[in-house]
Amino acid sequence: MRRIGLIILTVSLTLAPLVVEAQQAGNMPRIGLLGTATPSLMSAWITAFREGLRERGYVEGQNVAIEYRWGEGKPERFPGLAAELVGLKVDVIVTSGPHAIRAARHATSTVPIVMAIVEDPVEQGFITSLAHPGGNLTGLSFQDSELVTRRLQLLREALPGVIRVAALWDSTARSPTALKAVEQAAPSMGLVLQVLEVRVVQDLARAVEAARRQRAQAVIQLASPLLAAHRETILSLLAKARLPTMCQERTFVVDGCLMAYGPSFPDMFLRAAYYVDRILHGAKPGDLPVEQTSKFEFLINLKTAKALGLTIPQTLLQRADQVIQ
Repeated sequence: MRRIGLIILTVSLTLAPLVVEAQQAGNMPRIGLLGTATPSLMSAWITAFREGLRERGYVEGQNVAIEYRWGEGKPERFPGLAAELVGLKVDVIVTSGPHAIRAARHATSTVPIVMAIVEDPVEQGFITSLAHPGGNLTGLSFQDSELVTRRLQLLREALPGVIRVAALWDSTARSPTALKAVEQAAPSMGLVLQVLEVRVVQDLARAVEAARRQRAQAVIQLASPLLAAHRETILSLLAKARLPTMCQERTFVVDGCLMAYGPSFPDMFLRAAYYVDRILHGAKPGDLPVEQTSKFEFLINLKTAKALGLTIPQTLLQRADQVIQ
């Protein structure tokens, strides 16, 4: 009997930590992260998000769990992935871009959704107002239409002889404000604008070829989750066509785009952790005002400039937040 008692005690002591660990895991908050692209393409953004969580005391695998689902730049996958996260009973869903946000909102009206990156969510019908979003959505936004004029100005300053500019526009994003802005700004600067409409990744080669045929001298890329997810393909096509391009944000320039001016997407994902923390502490997403990002970056890739045979004015290099050699 003593031996049996010792065996039972030994087994109990062995299993006790596993039981506690299982209980802790079961009680751990669960974040659903619906990535629009691949883990490698979104690595800087996800790293920033994890950093934001750590700043608020959350360590993945210790006191918070993150369920990842990757759309890999294919919007048709988002509804199924969003439904999976809802089925896992996550406490909050974090995602970005209109396609993924729309899929998440369709999948649930009760699970809080944090929009890490979205252009003009009021215009797109996601929320009623920035101050009082209502419903189960909140997060961070930017106004790409307000950035377009500045991008064109910087492009003209870098390439003083440019007259014909092509705008690479994803018409499925359902936000025509940036296109309207560039169509209004270009003539006022003496530029002839050509619109390159894309809807799927297969359109990219055709769009770049159309720009080359019509003798475009430069390209301005309008913000789009589709274009962000396939930026490596876009940049390869533009490099072969020898078209200097102004892109939407930092990661494009790191990957080879000539220049970018826009919001810091890693910074927006970093800030998204604040919303997750508030929600996990009981706040209702509809009561949390949507923030408009105030951090913008101007980057230049000198390696790309040299490959294109361009000399960037020194005055412009001095104003850049980062120059990639």
